[in-house]
Amino acid sequence: MKIVHVETGMHLYGGAQQVAYLLRGLSEQGVDNVLVCPPGASIGQHFAGSAVKVIETPCKGDLDLGFIERLKRVLLDEKPDLVHLHSRRGADVLGGLAAGRAKVPAILSRRVDNPESRLAAWLKYRLYGRVICISQGIADVLLSEGVEPSRVRVVRSAVDASPWLNPEPRAAFCAEFGLPEEPPLLGVVAQLIERKGHRYLFEALAALKERQAFSLVVFGQGPLREELEALANSLGLAERIRFAGFRKDLPRWLGGLDLLVHPALMEGLGVSLLQASAAGVPIIACRAGGMPEAVRDGVSGLLVPPGDSAALREALQGLLEKPARRQELGRNGRRLALEEFSAEVMVAGNLGVYRELLGR
Repeated sequence: MKIVHVETGMHLYGGAQQVAYLLRGLSEQGVDNVLVCPPGASIGQHFAGSAVKVIETPCKGDLDLGFIERLKRVLLDEKPDLVHLHSRRGADVLGGLAAGRAKVPAILSRRVDNPESRLAAWLKYRLYGRVICISQGIADVLLSEGVEPSRVRVVRSAVDASPWLNPEPRAAFCAEFGLPEEPPLLGVVAQLIERKGHRYLFEALAALKERQAFSLVVFGQGPLREELEALANSLGLAERIRFAGFRKDLPRWLGGLDLLVHPALMEGLGVSLLQASAAGVPIIACRAGGMPEAVRDGVSGLLVPPGDSAALREALQGLLEKPARRQELGRNGRRLALEEFSAEVMVAGNLGVYRELLGR
């Protein structure tokens, strides 16, 4: 089987990291993989010199109509059994059109639960023989928009647990981020954008600060950093919160947390939740999108309604006061990550969809 994969992201995290797991696993299964990515993309550099053939092809986004012809030429030259489109930016609609012109069956991975109009969904998803959703929550959105069930499949994202199993000692964590060692250490791992819900977490923590010790490390970067720093100051949390930015060495630190909080309003699945579970860290997340699939309420963490600061405060207070309960949830989360969200399970799921579409 020969597959052309299209990933237009420049950085090797999020969806691109999932593609890297998939290509590695498919190669081990004997699949011939070709990766189309922009020049200089991290995933292309990651596979340079490997069994994966890398073809650098410019893609400037959704309006780069020339990408249709460039990808079509690649498909005609490579003659794959099918093309798997992994990115929303530029690769989904334009990639589907290129596949149609080259007469190559196309599969799209859908990683977000953003709603679309029924007309947009009808026009877009008929380009693909199958749409692989990374959570049932995303699949439910597509089905509600009229996408035929025969096209929709669910294969959840994976986490490679090994990097997350041996974090730095607590003393090293606190020294790295300038925090006291005693209070519970909380963390949030997400882009600093509106839909990740940081403000609701800050409001919940402000309501707790007089009676509960804690420190919070905010991992991630984004356009709201200055606004969130100002909000932390106005709520009297400046001494309790550290903005750590994007960290390539996150596996060293995530397991040092006592609790991960993910107050996102929308989320396809939440890879950071899987990483935290692999690290044995209990989680508070929201009952939205695919998060209830990544975090089992009462088993590996707690779920609260999205955008509800009061419910978030109550959940925080309950777990901050019960270290033994946090440890139990963390152990359960690690077992869940290893059993249900391994790269092997994800690779097998994608390969099954390929075989189904090709009639093998």
